[in-house]
Amino acid sequence: MTTRVACIGECMMELSERPDGSLSRGYGGDTLNTALYLARLGVAVDYVTALGDDPWSEEMLAAWAAEGVGTGQVRRLPGRMPGLYIIRTDASGERSFHYWRDSAAARDLFSGPGAAETRDALAGYDLVYASGISLSLYGEAGRAALAETCRAVQARGGRVAFDTNYRPRGWPDKAKAQGAFRDAMAAADLIFASSEDLEWLYGRDGEAEVLRHHGRCEIVLKGGGSPPSVRVLAGTEDVTVPAPPVASVVDTTAAGDSFAAAYMAARLAGRPPAEAASHGHRLAGTVIAHRGAVIPRAAMPDLPLATDSLATEQGRP
Repeated sequence: MTTRVACIGECMMELSERPDGSLSRGYGGDTLNTALYLARLGVAVDYVTALGDDPWSEEMLAAWAAEGVGTGQVRRLPGRMPGLYIIRTDASGERSFHYWRDSAAARDLFSGPGAAETRDALAGYDLVYASGISLSLYGEAGRAALAETCRAVQARGGRVAFDTNYRPRGWPDKAKAQGAFRDAMAAADLIFASSEDLEWLYGRDGEAEVLRHHGRCEIVLKGGGSPPSVRVLAGTEDVTVPAPPVASVVDTTAAGDSFAAAYMAARLAGRPPAEAASHGHRLAGTVIAHRGAVIPRAAMPDLPLATDSLATEQGRP
């Protein structure tokens, strides 16, 4: 039986401003990046979102399908469009992001016509993955619907993975963000957490917010430092896995997204947590040595993973 993974979130149109003021167009989204890398690693993955009926939505769907990402759970909302953001880069290379997304179709994934069908479909997946950015899209009612859906996934024997990925711009009310993240971590079977995200959100006690779930679920805690490392807590195991050095860091976009993809692919293949973290480091290290979130296929590292069937209970994420 093939393991089926669903990644939930939003893909936006991306405009990058060049030095002369002209713009180049692409698309991007955190959980989409993870879905693309999962597909490249041989995992059967669907992207679950809502798009419009515009030409750019059509382009996105075609591009995802070309990467092997399933699009059967993408809802199409007539008259709607994806969100948009522009990237500006200053003289020192620092990037800033400017968003137009308040009426993006993805915000209505768990509301309106078709929402019930989306929730029913999600309940049948073996692993459902969402992020803090995903949570910021839906509002309280949408987050409640997502939480109920995740409980249905678990009731059928599936798992839920959550990546903190906190972006203050998406949360005007920080207290609501704190509550939403607490609820999501409490409901997850696998948590990807960043020390930086947790400190921004909860202050000095940020790591304690995730470590309270040690023993209940699997935790991958990404820290800073040089070289960076991750602490993996799974059952009685508590191990720190440092990242190998990267000769030239070009662009850190999608480092965490690609790490999560390789980690989950390895765990679904039955690899132990420390080995899965090593796979995550290797893919992320390759990604940050290239420009952009999605590297050329030819640049993908060789990560042989057998994902033809569900991992054993011991090896599941």
